[in-house]
Amino acid sequence: MPFSSLSDPVDLARATAALDAAWAEIKPSIPDAKLDQERSRLAYIIASFAVVALDEADLKRRAIERFRK
Repeated sequence: MPFSSLSDPVDLARATAALDAAWAEIKPSIPDAKLDQERSRLAYIIASFAVVALDEADLKRRAIERFRK
């Protein structure tokens, strides 16, 4: 689980919310065959930014930006 490294409940909640929001934006552009793989990749990206992001919106923005590179 990508969020297992997050021990602060606030960081965990922020990461979960950012994953849901970012995935809603990204999902339409992903082929059906890769949905699970790409959601997992996005979750790991979010986990890596969770402790440095200013808020949920910043976390979502950073994750989407990294995902699309």
